[in-house]
Amino acid sequence: MMRCGRPCGARTATLRDLGARLPPIPPADTAGAPRERAVDPLFLALPLRSLADAALTRARQLGAGHADFRLERVRSASWRLRDARPAGTSDSVQLGFAVRVLLDGAWGFAAGVDLTPEAAAEVAAQAVAVARLSGGISRAAGSTERVELADEPVHRDVTWVSSYEVNPFEVPDAEKTALLAERSSRLLAAPGVSHVQAALLTVQENKFYADTAGTMTTQQRVRLYSDLEATSVDERTGAFDSMRTLAPPVGRGYEYLTGSEWDWDAELAELPVLLAEKMKAPSVRAGRYDLVIDPSNLWLTIHESIGHATELDRALGYEAAYAGTSFATFDQLGSLRYGSDLMHVTGDRTAEHGLSTIGYDDEGVATQSWDLIRDGVLVGYQLDRAMAKLKGFGRSNGCAFADSPAHVPVQRMANVSLRPAADGPDTEGLFAGVENGLYIVGDRSWSIDMQRYNFQFTGQRAYAIKNGELAGQVKDFAYQATTTDFWGSMAAVGGPQTYVLGGAFNCGKAQPGQVAAVSHGCPSALFRNVNVLNTQQEAGH
Repeated sequence: MMRCGRPCGARTATLRDLGARLPPIPPADTAGAPRERAVDPLFLALPLRSLADAALTRARQLGAGHADFRLERVRSASWRLRDARPAGTSDSVQLGFAVRVLLDGAWGFAAGVDLTPEAAAEVAAQAVAVARLSGGISRAAGSTERVELADEPVHRDVTWVSSYEVNPFEVPDAEKTALLAERSSRLLAAPGVSHVQAALLTVQENKFYADTAGTMTTQQRVRLYSDLEATSVDERTGAFDSMRTLAPPVGRGYEYLTGSEWDWDAELAELPVLLAEKMKAPSVRAGRYDLVIDPSNLWLTIHESIGHATELDRALGYEAAYAGTSFATFDQLGSLRYGSDLMHVTGDRTAEHGLSTIGYDDEGVATQSWDLIRDGVLVGYQLDRAMAKLKGFGRSNGCAFADSPAHVPVQRMANVSLRPAADGPDTEGLFAGVENGLYIVGDRSWSIDMQRYNFQFTGQRAYAIKNGELAGQVKDFAYQATTTDFWGSMAAVGGPQTYVLGGAFNCGKAQPGQVAAVSHGCPSALFRNVNVLNTQQEAGH
């Protein structure tokens, strides 16, 4: 399975937090209203409307019942350093357009890069030809299934821009490299740090969408991710270990690296101390433990065991070859006991600074927030328009996305988040109820089966909890459970002060493979009597 994530931020009320702070969670129904940011004039200078008009007109002439046109410009850049020296950079732009049509209940799709009305009309004709061919093959095979789309209001000539202050592409490359080098040097100067790797990834995504119903949208979103990883090597024994910063990837701009949204100075000062402690830490004793799991670890468990499992195409078996289907099948909607009564999980495409946040999806659907799990029971799925219509939902919740102009939109993950308890405790308050447990911070590796049911997760570090107090780090740990047993063991949920929006730049799905960015918010949470493995003992077996 494709690597789906990187670390996010830890939250407690003490210095163990590294002093880092993110804004409190907004109310569940608060939309991510963008600040006043203008769409890139280079994108607006493209012949967006004339290309769309040529493509949609041709699709109608050839009998398409529905057609949509999508033009994208996606710029991605990265900077990587090793031991404060440049180790690689990239800066690429994808530019092109796609036409998708629905003809006699069958999809057709084609894409192009020649930005002329004549080329757009020809690509539309190709999409119609594909629809005729695929429909004929399906009928010859005896299939009577027809694709239909759930209704969606028309959104005429609307613009949406994500919430950020400074576009990272407006910052000189030399300044970005210098920032990474300075932070790397700071870590290298600390005792016990042998090597440091640093990275910065930035994306600016522009999309123009138009369809035969009359919807027309223009959008721009910016996202950014940076981390630093320190490695310590014991020259006497050859033992080594590493630890990364916990700052999550975000739908923000360059201000995230230099402002107060994350306390980089505090984290960089603490990281070598934590790594040195980990190098000397004892190996965990396998057994049953109560776990307090930090948002910097729990977001990934949410992603794998809830996010993918509540994609309706997986639940119906339409998505199977890439990372499997889902145990949360459609016949269990409204009845599946997913977890404890404390479990309230939402799908959200509107959360401010969320990586999956957008104004309108790639089918022209206005994005929304909705319940997936309420009081521990499965009550919803992530939908695109075809899936919504197929299973009798009144409307899509805006989960269609394509990662490039050359790819067809598929059902992709929203920002799937565990809600905090309104009056819940801070993380130290969760420790207070634990006699023998572990506090797990940061994501590392994981394994989960093809139905999103049996899993194990590790973390960057873990602390023993003895009689309500932290008692130093342990290592070589992994927690193991089934999805329903794990979430059923959730005995307490932290308050809004513990909530962090973590996430990943690189969630994979579909064939040909597509990659999408997605956030997952959650508070700290307490889980009772969870099986913990010693990974060194397991490897020895």
